[in-house]
Amino acid sequence: MTFEGSIISGSMSVFTAIIQKEEKMYVAKCPEIGTVSQGPTVKKALANLKEATELYLEEFPKEPSNPVFPTFEVRVLDGAKKNLRKGLC
Repeated sequence: MTFEGSIISGSMSVFTAIIQKEEKMYVAKCPEIGTVSQGPTVKKALANLKEATELYLEEFPKEPSNPVFPTFEVRVLDGAKKNLRKGLC
């Protein structure tokens, strides 16, 4: 038996998730597609991002971009270092 026109089609793709803690929630972003979601835990934020990305791509299929993630250095003054450690910045 064969199933033509199956609902499940396409291939799996791997995307990047950038997750940051913001107040009481974790915010997850997919830079290749541009989707964003959130959740109370890292695991939930990632699951929500996956769902949001899948739904977005169903509606707006597109090729993912290839973001560049360069690093850079900045001078952090001593007072600012203390605030960073305390989470005030």
